[in-house]
Amino acid sequence: MKIQLILILLCCALCAHAETLILRTGARVQGTIIFQNEEVVIIRDAEGARFQYPRTDVEAILSDEEAAEVADTQTTDTPDTEITTSKKASILLELAGGADVHPNEAAGGAFSVDLLVGSHHIGDKHIFIGGGVGYHGLFIGAEKYNFLPIQAALRMPFTETKHAPVFGLSLGYGVALSKSYLGGIYADADLGYRCQLNPKTAISVVAFAQFQQAYVPVTTMVEGIPFESKAGRNLVVTGLKLALYF
Repeated sequence: MKIQLILILLCCALCAHAETLILRTGARVQGTIIFQNEEVVIIRDAEGARFQYPRTDVEAILSDEEAAEVADTQTTDTPDTEITTSKKASILLELAGGADVHPNEAAGGAFSVDLLVGSHHIGDKHIFIGGGVGYHGLFIGAEKYNFLPIQAALRMPFTETKHAPVFGLSLGYGVALSKSYLGGIYADADLGYRCQLNPKTAISVVAFAQFQQAYVPVTTMVEGIPFESKAGRNLVVTGLKLALYF
């Protein structure tokens, strides 16, 4: 009789080892399973409370050792995923149109296309830092100026939400695409709205102000004789810009 009682106690001890339920919701329940069949699982936690779950809600039943291994794997994989995401290159395509703002000059307009490459993830922030080139055309009266800006760029949202105000800044040098004038310093400032479509893609609409330095030919008459020289001219344009990050 004593031997049978000892065997029963040993079986109970072996069956009452701690386990972890992994629910389909992702939640974990630790305790001792006291009953289970094809329809239900009943588990008792360390404080003695009993919980009953339909078998269809239970994703897996793990021992303490298996649950610890799963937790260690998830902890190890998470930093690698974040680092990989932050190092991925992004492309920023910007299309802009605007008007010349010099009141003493003939009415003018401008358009531009910029293609920038950089990182869209700095740490855990959706900040774009990169550089690239563009094509800018300016029309002031009968005069036309074309430049190829080589630039470094920063685009930064004010908050890490799906919809956020965004600030942008670019600085570089505009190469003149004609021999009749020379290029110079290029700068751009943006302020507007950005929508983060997914972790890699975003779209923004911003108001911008662009500055392009140029050196244009000037004819000076000295005692009836024309002399050609280059004079500095500041070209300032404001307008709207559509940008796509991908």
